[in-house]
Amino acid sequence: MAVLARLDVGGETVVLRRAVATDVAGIVELLAADQLGGGRDGGDLAPYLAAFAAIDADPAQLLVVAVDDEGRLAATFQLSFIPGLARRGSLRAQVEAVRVAPDRRGGGLGRAMITWAVDEARRHGCTLVQLTTDKRRTGARRFYEGLGFTATHEGMKLLVAADGDGV
Repeated sequence: MAVLARLDVGGETVVLRRAVATDVAGIVELLAADQLGGGRDGGDLAPYLAAFAAIDADPAQLLVVAVDDEGRLAATFQLSFIPGLARRGSLRAQVEAVRVAPDRRGGGLGRAMITWAVDEARRHGCTLVQLTTDKRRTGARRFYEGLGFTATHEGMKLLVAADGDGV
């Protein structure tokens, strides 16, 4: 388990590292502990393990976990590197599924992780870091704006069922 970074968060050292399969259950717990994730995440780990295998096999994907001094999974996020023709063929980074354990929120861990993610995007040569946050997460929006992100676009999503329903 290679250490990506050691972050000083309120006098504690938190280790950022690439997630491994044994982290998946803890990541799912963080997803389910979220205000919106409780209704859509949790249960059978099989689909999560399959998704983890695909993410882990893709060099353009980085699934990160933050581990505290006690070895506890404190947070997670996914960083994806997306090539594109727009912006003169530039590479962009997408930050997804940022989750901090409920008892760790407000202590600076989220800020430290996103700062690291932006720096990592720069190291990869990205010209843009983007993310989405649900409109119902007003606190998350304020958090990201406090880090310099701006709401420049209106995102849209279409949920598509595996059986072909959707449009």
